[in-house]
Amino acid sequence: MSNIDSATPGSTPAGFSAVHDGNVLRVTITKPKRKNAIDYDTMTALGDTFLAAAADPTVRVIVLTGEGTDFCTGADLAATASEAERGITPDMVMDVANRLVKAIVDAPIPVIARVKGAAAGVGVGIALASDLVYASEESYLLLAFVNIGLMPDGGAASMVAAAAGRPLAAEMALLGERLPAPKAKAAGLFTAVLPDDELDATVEAAAAKIASGPRRALELTKNALNAATLTQLDTTLAAEKAGQTELLQSADFFEGAAAMLTKRKPVFGSA
Repeated sequence: MSNIDSATPGSTPAGFSAVHDGNVLRVTITKPKRKNAIDYDTMTALGDTFLAAAADPTVRVIVLTGEGTDFCTGADLAATASEAERGITPDMVMDVANRLVKAIVDAPIPVIARVKGAAAGVGVGIALASDLVYASEESYLLLAFVNIGLMPDGGAASMVAAAAGRPLAAEMALLGERLPAPKAKAAGLFTAVLPDDELDATVEAAAAKIASGPRRALELTKNALNAATLTQLDTTLAAEKAGQTELLQSADFFEGAAAMLTKRKPVFGSA
């Protein structure tokens, strides 16, 4: 095994690890105290890692997961103020989020998401951008953007609709409620839902099989599947960037974020 540098410029920890294990690249979000919420630096460095893996012929499959009890709970709102002080704009945040999702979708090698606990916010897009999604029984998807005055991003609307249809995508996006793993599997969003003690073995078996497979055939197969199912992803990402950039600067978002961080109900303004 070899460690791939997962630090951003300036030696700032990026909140994830990437370990090259034979033909498998194991990428783990390592912010369990924040429920693996990710900030601008983490999204940037994760995108760099996926792009580097795409160009590395020794990598045949990527396994993506989160340390601890959750997969990824979306953007780290607690980092918003410090990012603004560094000159990071909403437009820049959306660019790195979209770049990460596209890097997963466009990778010429299969990506396996191992999901435990919450996949929320942009974490939904990251999970569903993967080619195979194995989830534990207690896991769930959550597009809670509307609860803080935002709209779904990470291509989630396109990917949920592509697999499960518009009605479920609208329900998740407009109501902002959890979709438990069994319902996600029934809707075609998860490859399999497994007991906790079977999740790792299933992921490892799939990774091992792909890692010994023909890289070019896997790439062309993935390209064909994406061409058949994700035809609207680029359009969705562009619409999300335009809308979310506006909403991230709105009074409703500032109220929603403050309410979430202080654990109270938000009071949104009138249109």
